[in-house]
This record gives sequence, structure tokens and C-alpha cells, in this order.
Amino acid sequence: MKNLIAAMVATTALTAPVFADEITEFRIGLLGGENAQDRLNNNECLRAYTEEALGVPTKLFAPADYAGVIQGLVGGTLDMAWLGASSYAATYLQDPEAVEPVLVKINLDGSYGYHSIGFARVDSGITSLDDMEGKVFGFGDPNSTSGYLIPSIEIPTYKDGITMDAGDYFGDVKFTGGHEQTIVAVNNGDIDGGVTWADGQGEWEDGYNSGALRRAVDAGLVDMNDLVQIWKSKPIPEGPIVLRTSLPADVKEKMVALVGGLYEADPDCTYGVAAGESLGFDPITHDAYLSIIEARKAKSQ
Repeated sequence: MKNLIAAMVATTALTAPVFADEITEFRIGLLGGENAQDRLNNNECLRAYTEEALGVPTKLFAPADYAGVIQGLVGGTLDMAWLGASSYAATYLQDPEAVEPVLVKINLDGSYGYHSIGFARVDSGITSLDDMEGKVFGFGDPNSTSGYLIPSIEIPTYKDGITMDAGDYFGDVKFTGGHEQTIVAVNNGDIDGGVTWADGQGEWEDGYNSGALRRAVDAGLVDMNDLVQIWKSKPIPEGPIVLRTSLPADVKEKMVALVGGLYEADPDCTYGVAAGESLGFDPITHDAYLSIIEARKAKSQ
């Protein structure tokens, strides 16, 4: 165990009985986008560190869709999650007091933005959105920022005011259920193109440095040489790690310190938690997501 985690656990040992009196377990929600077992495997190290630090049983929950995590946070059955910006907006709009954003993933260049990436198969002959007319386009989850919200706003601007209705420009528009499902559907030829998320840094052949494409490459699901990028959004603020607002203050402090120090303490664990290469997690506040909250409100009107 690295020195930082060991020091934190040693400190926690003195206060664990206090935590035990205030919380009996700690529950981490894992947003959808890849299969449940991979999500559980990638976050098992975080679960173990959390259990040691807080001195109470810690459980991971991997609902089938984004809504499962959102409702768990709003309903108080989850204590922590890494949300996308749109999922945070959805949570906030349902209950502004449910959670508080505390940390955000930092890219290798020090930024905390990412992109919605449109892609297709190389052998489809599709090289841009101009080639997608009349073809089948895939979104991930309605609560995904890069898998729905941002492309549903920016693509109509790119294509002169089209809508996302099937038959308006695209021959059909489908929700696949998540990022991994979109990637697999495009790779298998089940849909012609789709969108997913990536930091947009590093090499295309690697699936960029972090994101759903990198996850798919690491899992052996795709060879990026078979895929081509056809669109890229403007930068999107990376979603926050949130904590249930009503948690005891000392529990929140320990979790911010644990996750904030994870990269220094255990880079391999951070790679799994952060969906690829990163510099770990830095503090973030609600104000970073005001534009996404407004965009989400506008879409719902």
C-alpha cells in the first residue's frame, strides 16, 4: 500500500468508531456506459480503499442505466458517484440539495474538459456528418452529456437546423443504452455512426488517452484502425465526483482526501477509476456546471 493511503488509513483508525456510529455502510454508484462487471472490476480498488478509510462496509452499485444512479443519489440510497455533467444537472434539477460536486478528473495537459466524438467504421465510407444523411445514428443514454445532450444541441447547428427526429436528416436515430453499446453497435455494423466520449488527447489508435473508446480498446472490444472520427464537439466540462450532501462532514473530508490523493498513491487504481490516463482528481464546484444545467433545462422545455 502506498504511503499516502497508509497514512490516511492510520488516521482513520482513530476515528472509525465515530464513522460507524454515523454511517453503517458506504455506497458508491457507478454510472452506466460499459458492462456492469467491467465497471465493478475497474472500481474495486476504490471500494477497498474506501472501506479501509471509513471503517464501514463499502459496496459498489452498477445500475443498468444512468437514471439508476441519478435516482439513487436523489433518493439517498447512494453516497457517492462519478457523474457526467448532464447527469449532475439532472440530479441538481430534481433536488439541488441532494449532492455536492467535490472533485473532477484532470487530463494529462491539466485541463478538465472532454469531447463528444462522432465515429463510424472506416469501411463504411463515412468520413463526416455530411455522409450520414439517411443513415442510422446512435446515441447512448438520454442522461449522457456526450452521448446525447451535447450532440443533440451541436449537431443541428452543424447541419443547418436539422432535428434529431428519425427521418429528418438521419434515416433513423436509436438509443443504444450506453457508450460501450454504441461503440460495439458501430463496430459490428448494427448502426452506421454514433457518439461517445473521449478526452481527445493522445492517439486515435489508442482510443485517445481516456474515455469510452480507451475503455473499449483496453477491453479488446475494438481495433481503432477499423473506426474513423467523423465529428467532434466543442470542449465539455468533465463531470464531477459527487457526495451525498447529508453525509457527516468528516466522512466527506476523508473521501475527498482519498480520491484526491489516489493518483499519487496508486496510479494503476486511478487508471481504472478514471477510464484511462489522467493526472487524477482535483477540486471542483457547482459553478463549473451552470452552462450544462441551463442546456439541460432548455432541452426539457
